[in-house]
Amino acid sequence: MVHTCPVAADDTAPDSTPPRPPDADARMPRWLPRAMVVALALFAAFQLASWAFHQLIGLLINILIAFFLALAVEPAVDRMAARGVRRGPATGLVFLAVTVVAAGFFTLLGSMLADQIVTMVENFPSYLDAVIRWINRTFRTRLSRLEIQQSLLRSDWLQKYLKNSASGVLDVSATVLGGLFQLLTVLLFSFYFAADGPRLRRALCSVLPPNRQAEVLRAWELAVAKTGGYLYSRALMALISGVAHFVLLEVLGVPYAPALAIWVGIVSQFIPTIGTYLAGALPILLAFTVNPWYAVWVLAFVVIYQQFENYLLQPRITARTVDIHPAVAFGSVVAGTALLGAVGALVAIPATATLQAFLGAYVKRYDVTDDPRVHGRRRRGGGPHTPVAERLRRAVRALRRR
Repeated sequence: MVHTCPVAADDTAPDSTPPRPPDADARMPRWLPRAMVVALALFAAFQLASWAFHQLIGLLINILIAFFLALAVEPAVDRMAARGVRRGPATGLVFLAVTVVAAGFFTLLGSMLADQIVTMVENFPSYLDAVIRWINRTFRTRLSRLEIQQSLLRSDWLQKYLKNSASGVLDVSATVLGGLFQLLTVLLFSFYFAADGPRLRRALCSVLPPNRQAEVLRAWELAVAKTGGYLYSRALMALISGVAHFVLLEVLGVPYAPALAIWVGIVSQFIPTIGTYLAGALPILLAFTVNPWYAVWVLAFVVIYQQFENYLLQPRITARTVDIHPAVAFGSVVAGTALLGAVGALVAIPATATLQAFLGAYVKRYDVTDDPRVHGRRRRGGGPHTPVAERLRRAVRALRRR
């Protein structure tokens, strides 16, 4: 009798799992090529958007200036439209008035500068003779105007300067033409923004839900009010500054006192930070041609008036119109200059005032506790004023009474 050993099923049954290829673990996942394509597409889109933004940064800045200019003239356009004038002709009349005033101012200023430059050129030899006589008398020298003129005409730096100036005429012309084109672009966009203001607001609100539409319209009203208030406050301070400088220049007998007063008022108020010094340089120069001591008087008056304006006049006027703290205004001007240069400095204050007013309408505020430290005063006795310390003091006073 033959005995057979039972064989395990695992040992005799064939393996049903197909053999894996040796490079199966190293095969690329199916999702990886698609992810790489998406990443490359996103990177290319980012590079394209960055390139387009840098190419269009000038146009975007012009549109920003035009938007704030349209906000500034919109109250006047709305008043004329409320009286029955269509918005297009009303906007055209407002811009025509602004253009006429600006053209008249620059024409008067240009004629004044041209006449004064001619006068200074005609009197330059006498000025030079006076300076040379003072130098010879003070330092015991023997200089003559003829020798100085000959040395200047034969100098190498003067010839190089004339060559560079002749080669830079085309660059100056291109810069002037570019500035005129940008000015026309700003005026065109601002005209459309002001004339089609209601249509623009309807188009913007049509893509937003009803609750967001109210917020957008409120922000638009705040922007119009704050921008108009900023221009109103600046125009009022320009008027006060112009009148004050006109009185001084008229008393000193400086020529072209009305034009110089208008120059000081406009430049000092509408060019932030350095506008006062740019505005005061021209009256000081013209006063120097009359009498050197008059230039000193004008310089002292400019400095004193600037302090009066910064600490007394400006806080009271801006508190009624823009309602922004002077420190916040200065910080916004610095930030705007760092971001967008001179344009950022011009639009920084109305933009900050608009943002502050908009946030103030939605930020919840609470009543401030009646604590002397809130008003800048210390409590009597000093030291800690915690509830535990207050209870201990009350207990000590009660023991003393017993």
